[in-house]
Amino acid sequence: MNKPLDLPLTTALPQVGVSRAHESAHLHVSGEAHYTDDIAEAEGTLHAALGLSPLAHGRLLSVDVELLRRQPGVVAVLTAADLPGENNCGPLVHDDPILAAGELKYLGQPVFAVIATERELARRACALAKQAIKAEPLPPILSAREAHAAGQYVVPPMHLTRGEPAAALAAAPHRLEGDWAVGGQEQFYLEGQISYALPQENQGLLVHCSTQHPSEMQLLLAHALGWSAHQVQVSCRRMGGGFGGKESQSALFACVAAVAATRLRRPVKLRVDRDDDFLVTGRRHGFDYRWQVGYDDAGRILAAEIELISNCGHSADLSAPVMARALCHFDNAYWLPHVAMHGYCARTNTQSNTAFRGFGGPQGALAIEMILDSVARRLGLDPLLVRQRNFYAPGQDLTPYGQRVDDNLLQPLTERLIETSGYHARRAEIQAFNATSPVLKKGLALTPVKFGISFNVVHLNQAGALVHVYTDGSVLVNHGGTEMGQGLNTKVAQVVAHELGIGLAKVRASATDTHKVANTSATAASTGSDLNGKAAQDAARKIKARLAPLAARLLDCQEAELRFGGDQVSASHGRALPFAELVSKAYFERIQLWSDGFYATPGLHWDKTRLQGRPFYYFAYGAAVAEVLVDTLTGENRVLRADVLHDVGQSLNPALDIGQVEGAFVQGMGWLTMEELVWHPQSGLLLTHAPSTYKIPTANDMPIDFRVALFDAPNREDSIHRSKAVGEPPLLLPFSVLLAIKDAVAAAGPARCDPPLAAPATAEAVLDALASCGASPA
Repeated sequence: MNKPLDLPLTTALPQVGVSRAHESAHLHVSGEAHYTDDIAEAEGTLHAALGLSPLAHGRLLSVDVELLRRQPGVVAVLTAADLPGENNCGPLVHDDPILAAGELKYLGQPVFAVIATERELARRACALAKQAIKAEPLPPILSAREAHAAGQYVVPPMHLTRGEPAAALAAAPHRLEGDWAVGGQEQFYLEGQISYALPQENQGLLVHCSTQHPSEMQLLLAHALGWSAHQVQVSCRRMGGGFGGKESQSALFACVAAVAATRLRRPVKLRVDRDDDFLVTGRRHGFDYRWQVGYDDAGRILAAEIELISNCGHSADLSAPVMARALCHFDNAYWLPHVAMHGYCARTNTQSNTAFRGFGGPQGALAIEMILDSVARRLGLDPLLVRQRNFYAPGQDLTPYGQRVDDNLLQPLTERLIETSGYHARRAEIQAFNATSPVLKKGLALTPVKFGISFNVVHLNQAGALVHVYTDGSVLVNHGGTEMGQGLNTKVAQVVAHELGIGLAKVRASATDTHKVANTSATAASTGSDLNGKAAQDAARKIKARLAPLAARLLDCQEAELRFGGDQVSASHGRALPFAELVSKAYFERIQLWSDGFYATPGLHWDKTRLQGRPFYYFAYGAAVAEVLVDTLTGENRVLRADVLHDVGQSLNPALDIGQVEGAFVQGMGWLTMEELVWHPQSGLLLTHAPSTYKIPTANDMPIDFRVALFDAPNREDSIHRSKAVGEPPLLLPFSVLLAIKDAVAAAGPARCDPPLAAPATAEAVLDALASCGASPA
């Protein structure tokens, strides 16, 4: 498996390692890109909407179905009793009902579905939920700390220990204790959750679904219908954003549409309103932390013990692997000789939190960055110096979970960024500015990233692809990954074009479809290009291997003398044959012109009980310097400049990769500075459930001076063309923005001030931090 083939070389103009436009860019900007809601509706299409629980916790007594059926345009009403199969849309633990049965678990939980002739009529009927639902209120648990105190968890606690942390803490010259929290984050994909189910002949079903995981949707739909998987086809051409929110949580909407369509034998579309999307679905887990740290006079961490408490919501969803990744990223870039980590997945009566870009990694790494910043401030040292003194280094390169950091780029990458950003000179300039500016304060911070690439669950690290070469020399590729704007289809097409030696325009990627490539993993964990690129390369190489003997015979040369490139196949003696002509001749020679491809990431192993092994194929590195300006009267801030240097290995497409780094930086900046989730403390209603109350970054929030560069060093591992993943790791780079804001706040206080800045660092949080450290403008 994955054995390299002895193939002719590909030469001429390379199709990888060069910037190419996103394959759908022209469709995006012209409005011609088709999303699920743009698919022409079949005759007789009905529309579904969801009736939501008005209570955060309660005992469901009854649903007045007759009241709902009497509403204009209503064709049918579904409750849990109408589901023909399993009432579950949870991906790992079967604890997440499609429609509530017996217990109401959170305010916004779907209790019934209305299917009507028009979408607005279905929504109006569902607006009667408070009248239709009869329930007995029960006391809710609304915070992770409250659940932790009550011992309420969605999965058992996790513990990861190395060395003797208790003894090392007791012997440390200095001790630091902390209590901190970071909020969650809404995915806010521009295209909301949507599924369109169309009954097919002979008990079959086609579902167009905006999802990152078509294969999982296929299985969950089959279970909900009481069918086999081969009866269900799930297709997704593209999503208007996903960010993890459509990995598992597209299932509920797909299941409702599917059950309604099969019951009524008519097409059914379910497209939720943005407010309902907020109220029904989960998001990035908020984390609470409690830590004890021992360190020496130089700021080196000698021992650490930390509790990480995640707010998982009412069900497990993907919370267990999210916590596992958080624990595996608490070390971030640093050697921790003695450490004890304790992960608690708290069950609360809120939306079930799920995957979000970074998948727990940001929440784990952020804790150690806050700790090191506090250590530096207490010692009166530059936080950058303290970070560098704690970097992984030769002889101190084993992670707490047992994987060696043997591709360490931290020091050279950081040194280059320090030089190109002018860090030290700017640090002195900012100190001079702050000394003469009583109201406006500047802050500066540099933070590094070490991010593990692979699914923590080993068996998910596999992918398949199909490559079809047509007799005119054009190529169609289909793979198990999904396109959500990140450019995966573009990169996979580049890989295939490069392998066959043809121009990118000759290769087309088709919709992800469970009837083409089966048993696929989610497009997540930053593995899309790594897995699907390798699978597509495998398929293309098989086709090339079949073409080579014919080409050698036609060109009167040895196979080793062949070169594929420039839309032709040439021999070393100079003769050449157009690729399309070779393919046409191959067809008449009855040579197979299509192939499947498969890839499984090698060398991975993981003991989920002991939290030990090699969960990651490699690490991606990066660093960022942020400079901010804080108004101490209002608490407002502005990012004046951001310098980013990020490791993507040998980039497949630098333009796409730089775009991913820029987008991740701004998205992470939003999480840490402005995106605040607020629930009503008594009712449990999510108050920030619309753009009017939940603020995401806009173009106006971009750093005024934004400098992004790629650290061009080939991946040591045999990844696709020695590239590295780029989706998630850059989201950790804006830690520098949060800590630059903290640096500016500290500049307004006394020497060695360590402001307790909350995240997100909203204007209110900044004012609170200023007040806590006794800062006041002159």
